[in-house]
Amino acid sequence: WEAIVTPLEGRLDTDRAIDHWKAEGLDLSPILYSPLLAEGEARRNTKLQDHMLEKALDTTLIAKAEPTLTEGTPVDISSPVRNVNRSVGTRLGFEVTKRYGEAGLPTDTITIGLVGSAGNSLGAFMPHGITIHLEGDANDYVGKGLSGGRLIVRPPDELPGVAEDNVIAGNVVAYGATSGELFVRGRVGERFCVRNSGATAVVEGVGDHGCEYMTGGIAVILGATGRNFAAGMSGGVAYVFDESGGFADLVNREMVDLESLGDGDLNVVHDLIDRHIHETGSDVGIRLLADWASTQHRFVKVMPRDYKRVLEAGEAARAAGENEEEAIMAVAKERGARHG
Repeated sequence: WEAIVTPLEGRLDTDRAIDHWKAEGLDLSPILYSPLLAEGEARRNTKLQDHMLEKALDTTLIAKAEPTLTEGTPVDISSPVRNVNRSVGTRLGFEVTKRYGEAGLPTDTITIGLVGSAGNSLGAFMPHGITIHLEGDANDYVGKGLSGGRLIVRPPDELPGVAEDNVIAGNVVAYGATSGELFVRGRVGERFCVRNSGATAVVEGVGDHGCEYMTGGIAVILGATGRNFAAGMSGGVAYVFDESGGFADLVNREMVDLESLGDGDLNVVHDLIDRHIHETGSDVGIRLLADWASTQHRFVKVMPRDYKRVLEAGEAARAAGENEEEAIMAVAKERGARHG
C-alpha cells in the first residue's frame, strides 16, 4: 500500500473528484494548499513518534507488579503521582488481561497507593484485581471504561475545608464503565456515570448531566446534583440523597421515574454507604448512617421505565415457572412496536 499511496501524496493536479455540482461554492484552497518544502524535506511523516512510554508511571508500576504478572503473587505498591501522569493503571491493566484473561485477578491482588494529583483517565479500562487508592485529587475521566478494577479517591487528612463541598475529581467520571467499583469522598464534575453499563459508583455530589445515557450499574450520590440528570438513562439505578428537596426539578423525566426506596433498595444503599465510609472515611456517610432512621427517607430512586418493565417481566416469569428470556424479549418487542 505504501508503494501505491506515496506517489499520490501532495498531487493537486488530479482534481476530478471535486469537479461536481455539489462542490460549487466550496472554497477548498485551505485544504489543497501545498506548502513549500526545503530540499530533501519529506512531505509526510517518515520518523517514528516517541511517546516516551519508558518515562510513564505505568512503566514503573508494571516493573513493581512483576511478581503478580508472572506468579500471581499479591503486591502492594506506593508512588507519588502528578497531573502529567495520565492513564495511570491502564497499561498495567493490559498486562494483567494479557496474562490472566477477561476474568483478571482476585480482588486487591495488586493494590496501588498514590499520593498527589493524578492526570486524565486515572484507572481507565482497569480490570478486576487492581485497586488504586488515591490520596489527593484527579482530573477528568477517572475510571473511564472501568472493567472490574476498584478506584478509591479521598483528600489528604490534613486538607482544610469540608470534603463534600469540594470537587475532588473532574468531568466524565466512570464514563462507559462496564464493571468495578468507585468510591469518591467529595464532589465530581459533569457527566458522571455517562454510559455506565455495570459499575458501582459512590460520590458526594455531581455536576450537570449525571447518569446521562446510563444503561446499567448502580450510582449513589450523597449530595447535590446538577441539571438534566438521567437524560437518556435506559438502565441501571441511581440513588440520590435529596437533602434540599429540589432534586425532582433537576431530573430529565423523558425516560425515568422517581420512586421511594423499598427495603431491598435501602439495604443496597446502606451497605454501599458503609463501604464508602470504610474506604474513604467519609464524614457524609458517617452522618447519614448515624441518623439512618431519618435520612433513609430522603433518598430518591431514579428508575428507567423500560428497564423496570423488563425486571418485572423477568420476576413474574420466574415466579410462574416460565421462560424468563422469552418474557423479557416480549417486553422488548412490545416497546419496539410502541416506538416503531
